[in-house]
Parts: sequence; C-alpha cells; structure tokens
Amino acid sequence: MEKRIPLTEALFYILLSLRRPNHGYGIIQEVERLTEGRVVLGPGTLYGAIQTMTGRGWIRIYSEETDSRKKKEYIITDLGREIFEEEKKRLAELLRNGALMDQVPEENEAGMDLRG
Repeated sequence: MEKRIPLTEALFYILLSLRRPNHGYGIIQEVERLTEGRVVLGPGTLYGAIQTMTGRGWIRIYSEETDSRKKKEYIITDLGREIFEEEKKRLAELLRNGALMDQVPEENEAGMDLRG
C-alpha cells in the first residue's frame, strides 16, 4: 500500500461522522458534538472535503432523493475505513512516542535536573 500523508483534523472527523449515513448539516453537527464545539466546519470546507473524499473513493453517496425534504447522504467506504484505521495507528504512535517525554528527567537550560 502506498504511504499516505496524515489526514487533516477535518478529514478525520468527517470520516468518523460517516460511520453511519449522514448528510452535510448532520456531519457539521456531529463533528461539533464529537469535539465539544472545538471544531466547527464551514460549508465550504465540508463540501470541498466531501468532493475530495468522494473522488478518492473514501466516501460515497448513500442516498440521493429528488424530494427537496430529503438531503443527499454519504457513508464511508471500505477504502475510507482503511484510511481511517491507518490514521488511528499513526496518531497512537504519536501518543506512545510523546509519552517518552515523561520518562526523561526534566532539566533546565543549564542541564540541571529539576526533579531534585
């Protein structure tokens, strides 16, 4: 498998929000809920990402009704799940390696151990 670049936070949360069929506004709401309001997707960001991910085969249209009350829904594909799982592994590695910081003595700039 080709090496992939890390996902942006927006792409990560959009893929996560599409574990079940969802429409654009529902994705925006789900991302806000998951991040407790920290990440707020604008329509331009969302629909640009949807277009990109659809083109890459990461998501697909789940349903598209011509009835104006029913919105176009999207869902993650098998390839999208694979991409998402790869990103989870990458993020877990970052956290594991970040924990190494807790294993070294804290020193000031002069090289003196601050923990006594």
